Amino acid sequence: MVRISQLRAKCIGCNACVEADKYRWRISKKDGKCILIGGKENKGWYSILVDDDEYDANIIASKHCPVNIIKIEKVS
Repeated sequence: MVRISQLRAKCIGCNACVEADKYRWRISKKDGKCILIGGKENKGWYSILVDDDEYDANIIASKHCPVNIIKIEKVS
């Protein structure tokens, strides 16, 4: 399993994560920030557990995020 986390308040809406994985990320029409699809909020961080097959695309999303607000970690 892989945990994807995003500190959404600091998002600048650059769309890099959406380009890396359009099935897990999208741009909000309300505020222009990126949304982690399926993420649940806890103290400002949005997180979701996903299958290992989403790891590679979201590592790319994390590396291309200019404000470094996406964290990817493998969990057991």
